[in-house]
Amino acid sequence: MNIDFSKHTDGLVPAIVQDAQTKTVLMLGYMNAEAVAKTQATQLITFYSRSKNRLWTKGEESGNHLSLVSMTVDCDMDALLVKALPMGPTCHKGNDTCWNEKNIPSYGFISDLETTIADRRNNPTDKSYVASLFAEGINKIAQKVGEEAVETVIEAKDNDEGLFLNESADLLFHLLILLQAKGFTLQDVIDVLEARM
Repeated sequence: MNIDFSKHTDGLVPAIVQDAQTKTVLMLGYMNAEAVAKTQATQLITFYSRSKNRLWTKGEESGNHLSLVSMTVDCDMDALLVKALPMGPTCHKGNDTCWNEKNIPSYGFISDLETTIADRRNNPTDKSYVASLFAEGINKIAQKVGEEAVETVIEAKDNDEGLFLNESADLLFHLLILLQAKGFTLQDVIDVLEARM
């Protein structure tokens, strides 16, 4: 890595720390050349503390270290993106992040959809298709997953991409409902896939 420490008068470059798995931004610290070298040598994220005027390894007092996964420099060579695995809360106040956000995996729209499905299950209305499936029980939900799987396979054999994508969406949607009916989420499936990798 070619880091240009001279761009900053104090010789420190900002280091954004991101959870390597969840992609959540955990904190911002500052590194000088010595902090970068110590981080690479120990594989524990080390900063230069401006208040203590010395190197400071995250977690040296709390035990909540950040284990280095990768470190890259930006296009201007004056800022770092540090990907790490947190060993406990990152913030000194005991929070997951220094912005008081939960450090949980998020899959964007899919996570929002899971939240909506849970809400329809927990707050059913007569107009909700999802609530009606939960009301009919696990057999009906499982049957719907089977139907959508068959329809997806049928459309995969044809050349209508729109129909294939629509059936694939239906299959995924009903699978998310089935997972919740069984007490699971997409994250549980991802955990199995990651363990197999």
